Amino acid sequence: MRGLGTAVNVLTVLAGTALGLVIGERLSERVRSTLLAGVGLVTLVIGFDQAGATHNIVFPLVAIVIGGAAGEVVGLEDRLEGLGARLERLARRGGDTFVEAFVTASLVFCVGPLTVLGSIQDGLHADHELLFVKSGLDGLVAVVLASTLGWGVAASALVVLVYQGGLTLLAGVADDVLTDRMVDEITATGGIMILGIGLRLLDVKRVPVASFLPALVAVPVLVALFAR
Repeated sequence: MRGLGTAVNVLTVLAGTALGLVIGERLSERVRSTLLAGVGLVTLVIGFDQAGATHNIVFPLVAIVIGGAAGEVVGLEDRLEGLGARLERLARRGGDTFVEAFVTASLVFCVGPLTVLGSIQDGLHADHELLFVKSGLDGLVAVVLASTLGWGVAASALVVLVYQGGLTLLAGVADDVLTDRMVDEITATGGIMILGIGLRLLDVKRVPVASFLPALVAVPVLVALFAR
């Protein structure tokens, strides 16, 4: 059944959030901070690994520049934060970290090659393997994020549903267009964005990762135009 992978992913995020909230109440602030730092470090490792998929770093570089400029023009980061704030007001609770939890979790769960490739496989062939793997990873990360940042992580399930589900629906078109080289450069560009998420989690720099999301669209276009 097409879309099953995304449905399972949404459920694991919600279940991980619930477990994280229960565990978080029993952990000291120091332990929660250490766990979040651990997720940040692993996120950096994943980002470095994925960024190495590029055949020519110029493609991710130019895509990041173009995507970042486009994202800032339309205010993607602000819009995502605004959505988190609206969800918080609707829920009438959440605390000071609700928006940060929502934005961070949304980016962690939706930026990366597993999201794109898994959605394509799910939409084309009802092959859920990659999204099932992603679901397990997201569930574990949700536990840690919820235990440190709070229940705003659960709201990111809405973004997973819309974004990942939308990619699944568009998979037929994407498969006709994307080449192996394009997928490699998308993977590398996503890896660079994942590095930004890691820096946010480690509180090194608040990189506006959401603003770079258009880069995932720009890079296959650049490959189509200029790759040999």
